[in-house]
Amino acid sequence: MAIPGRVLIGEGVLTKLCRKKPKARQFFLFNDILVYGNIVIQKKKYNKQHIIPLESVTIDTVEDEGELRNGWLIKTPTKSFAVYAATATEKSEWMNHINKCVSDLLLKSGKSPSNEHAAVWVPDSEASVCMRCQKVKFTPVSRRHHCRKCGFVVCGPCSEKKFLLPSQSSKPVRVCEFCYEQLSAGQMSGGLPPRSDSYSRSSSRFPGSNVSEDEEEEDSSD
Repeated sequence: MAIPGRVLIGEGVLTKLCRKKPKARQFFLFNDILVYGNIVIQKKKYNKQHIIPLESVTIDTVEDEGELRNGWLIKTPTKSFAVYAATATEKSEWMNHINKCVSDLLLKSGKSPSNEHAAVWVPDSEASVCMRCQKVKFTPVSRRHHCRKCGFVVCGPCSEKKFLLPSQSSKPVRVCEFCYEQLSAGQMSGGLPPRSDSYSRSSSRFPGSNVSEDEEEEDSSD
């Protein structure tokens, strides 16, 4: 990550809202990238580092809710998520530094701020039933899935289709029925055939069966 002109602006531990639960992550803010990863204290290193180019980042504040306080959204075309600082002062400092780095980069490059962002995934704990059909209750057999377009937690039958979202993957990804119809309609109006596939019901409804690669991917939401 050492390149000419790259400067470390700051670092610290933030709580990242992952799919299963909030998790502590070490964040490093450079003048052009944001890096975060798992904390490994004894080995003095950080696993599974993720690198986010700041040119594509926009941030929005998040209202305090219960124990989740001092948070903001980090939004990019490929992935978006919420993080939380220990104090309001720390939150303000992080947001100010990130905004300044992004502004400086865009000013230097002459580019415009990104207006396309991946959806923030709704945590599993916030949905006991499918957020689309409102009928299917989640159990060890009826698994939770996430629509890559809207971020909703949905059941297998409501998310059997895939659609190509180029900013997120080079392959079609799982989307809910509602988003699939909207995406297909938009693509057809542009004169292009929809890029999509269907999941088999067996693989989307029963644990232990073969799971498509985008099911296990970042479903753990590092």
